[in-house]
Amino acid sequence: MLLWLTNYLAEFISGFSVFQYLTFRTMVAVVTALGISLLIGPRVIDKLSLYQIGQTVREDGPQSHLSKAGTPTMGGALIIIVILISTLLWGDLSNRYVWTALIVTLAFGAVGWVDDYLKIVRKNSDGLIARWKYFWQSVFGLGAAIFLYLSAETPIETSLIVPFFKNVAIPLGIGYVVITYFVIVGMSNAVNLTDGLDGLAIMPTVMVSAALGLISYLAGHAEFATYLQIPHIPLAGELAVFCGALIGAGLGFLWFNAYPAQVFMGDVGALALGAAIAVVAVVVRHEIVLFIMGGLFVLETVSVILQVGSYRLTGKRIFRMAPLHHHFELKGWPEPRVIARFWIITLLLVLVGLSTLKLR
Repeated sequence: MLLWLTNYLAEFISGFSVFQYLTFRTMVAVVTALGISLLIGPRVIDKLSLYQIGQTVREDGPQSHLSKAGTPTMGGALIIIVILISTLLWGDLSNRYVWTALIVTLAFGAVGWVDDYLKIVRKNSDGLIARWKYFWQSVFGLGAAIFLYLSAETPIETSLIVPFFKNVAIPLGIGYVVITYFVIVGMSNAVNLTDGLDGLAIMPTVMVSAALGLISYLAGHAEFATYLQIPHIPLAGELAVFCGALIGAGLGFLWFNAYPAQVFMGDVGALALGAAIAVVAVVVRHEIVLFIMGGLFVLETVSVILQVGSYRLTGKRIFRMAPLHHHFELKGWPEPRVIARFWIITLLLVLVGLSTLKLR
């Protein structure tokens, strides 16, 4: 939106030409999103408190969580709104990837919002029935996958890129739709499972988004992509602005979500953020790298799968409680220690993921 205005003003005032640079607009998107979050965050929290939209806590979980009952939740709506505003202000609105990322984020956020609304406002403990939640996730995930498949202009856009190997691109054909669907829906649910402690999910999401923003910029730049031997995806560079908006919105939310949290994101935020980073990774053809950098999300999901599978098959639990972060809490780790160590693990995994850009 403002990109068009600054491009027009640049014809008369040369200083406005700086907004034509993708790197500058990405940084401005970060600052804009962060500023809006800090500005309206307290008001959003007050409104959530006013309408008694508070967190419910499982009685069989860690006893330290009982004091969190009633803390405002559904704060993820703030993240989504800020991402939308910042991206619309500084992104190229003629770019199909920008709109794909925004629409998927909003769609998965809507699914999470309905689930949160039913559980918290309508006091329905089950929320949105699991099969219906998965159904709508599937509808939106498949919709995005089919759109990206049909709009692909080069074979590389629908090929599977294997990190650490030069020129290894496996044509997927229609299989691209299947893989993209599972990446989007899977990562959306993985982030949701991780969102169980103050700031645990949002900071790793910010770190992964920062890395994906860098990869988007490089993949969209023909010379950098050729030098690094990564797929060149024309127009993908504009997703750096979207990632910048996500980073700023995430850091702004962390200001209020850091331990002890003043607000929780709820499913509305977690489902949306997971889908958002998944779409970016799919577009820039770095799905495998996403699972490396987002290893924390994968680990949390696997812990739930193993726990449920073990209990159903043997009647025994592998962990004291799943997802994994609760296991360490029940072992006696203070919540801030769990959070900090999981952040450190994510930072290391993000660095490993970024190393794949050069180690080929």
